[in-house]
Amino acid sequence: MKVIGVVGLPASGKGEFSKIAAAMGIPIVVMGDMIRNAVREAGLEPTDTNFGAIANKLRKEHGMDAIGKLCIPVIRSQTAPLVLVDGIRGDAEVNLFRSAFPKFTLIRINSSFEARLSRVASRGRSDDFTSADQLHNRDERELGWGLGNALKQADLHIQNDGTLAEFSTRVQELLENLRTDP
Repeated sequence: MKVIGVVGLPASGKGEFSKIAAAMGIPIVVMGDMIRNAVREAGLEPTDTNFGAIANKLRKEHGMDAIGKLCIPVIRSQTAPLVLVDGIRGDAEVNLFRSAFPKFTLIRINSSFEARLSRVASRGRSDDFTSADQLHNRDERELGWGLGNALKQADLHIQNDGTLAEFSTRVQELLENLRTDP
């Protein structure tokens, strides 16, 4: 099995990347779902503050790769030859996936701050916000988890500052190349 991971700053396009992959029949394991499940199990409201607190708690108790450890059994349960992990937030997770899956490839999505702020303000998730300060704070929180180091470890890069159609075309081409590359 070949496993690919997607990494990027908040609202860079990881979710859209995953939607495109899913439409191509590629199974998706969303790391954020592990956190959302933990928030729900704790009986907390699904807010950015609670997601951040639970993610920090899991990492403090189980190591910086805690969310990745929760994903590994889900990834291994897939039967497809290519599986996508969405939402890598740190270099510890990258290292975990590289050791667990020898054919692991990390894809970095690049997007400007302005494009990301526009996206986060319009997507309507319970943990979204509309101010630049809030996005800066979220960036800093995730960079504190090792996101900057994870971004540096990317094997491939894709830009997402244009239209959704342009991004979709680039993602489809990239995924087809990865699917057919032995």
